[in-house]
Amino acid sequence: MPNPWTGKGNPYTKQEVRDRLQITVDKKEAIIAAGAGTGISAKFIEKGGADLIIVYNSGRFRMAGHGSTAGMMAYGDANAVAMEIGEYEVLPVVEEIPVICGVHGTDPRRRMWHWLLKVKDMGFSGVNNFPTHSIIDGHFRNVLEETGMSFQKEVEMVRLATKMDMFSVVYVAKPEEAVQMADVGADAIIAHVGTTVGGSIGVEGATCSMDDALERTQVIIDAVKKSNPDTFFLAHGGPINTPEDVRIVMDKTDVHGFVGASSLERMGVEQSLTDLTRRFKALTYNK
Repeated sequence: MPNPWTGKGNPYTKQEVRDRLQITVDKKEAIIAAGAGTGISAKFIEKGGADLIIVYNSGRFRMAGHGSTAGMMAYGDANAVAMEIGEYEVLPVVEEIPVICGVHGTDPRRRMWHWLLKVKDMGFSGVNNFPTHSIIDGHFRNVLEETGMSFQKEVEMVRLATKMDMFSVVYVAKPEEAVQMADVGADAIIAHVGTTVGGSIGVEGATCSMDDALERTQVIIDAVKKSNPDTFFLAHGGPINTPEDVRIVMDKTDVHGFVGASSLERMGVEQSLTDLTRRFKALTYNK
């Protein structure tokens, strides 16, 4: 149903967001979810026809000229930053498409049920688990798991969001993580294959090949299909950067679409501002 106060737009119920995405899939169109770290990004991403907007704390760093991985570091309160971007920049300018809030589910300082009620009350239509410990590995990941800041806390956050009738689109890096999320009601699974390549602050050496990305994505999809075939599947990260890259992934895996953050708002700003400035600077006197 439409927003009871305005007659349109956010917040949407879990089923309403699912229905919107299903219409896109039924038309054999790609689902495109886009990260927005500023209001102007969100406004024109919506004009471009995206299906979802996701507000991450990393968007603030990304649009300040820093790598998105800064959002994983202790450079601020991830939950508060995402809420602030949503409240003051994104939600006021988005007219109609669902807006999703990035939630740091492992934050030990918050009663997660209480925080999610605030997220819902603000008018977000769903949640995303970012920052996510799923993309951390090695010794540090083991320390996080053993000291109470585990991926399971992110799963619990999604379980609570499901009970609150909020849509959830979640990052995972492994098939077992994907199954855990699907089992507690995650609506869309994002196969995260690493930090995005390209641009001024994308990775170069710290990435996987396209073949590896395709394999890892399909393994995640196959694992979830066994338990919840109604899940939406999205690709993200690593070598998957351009529309042409996404075309390859859609042709060679069972994904329904793509989540772009750096790939959309950062890449769009970097090249367009560079080119536009050069055009201005190319002007000469004719008198």
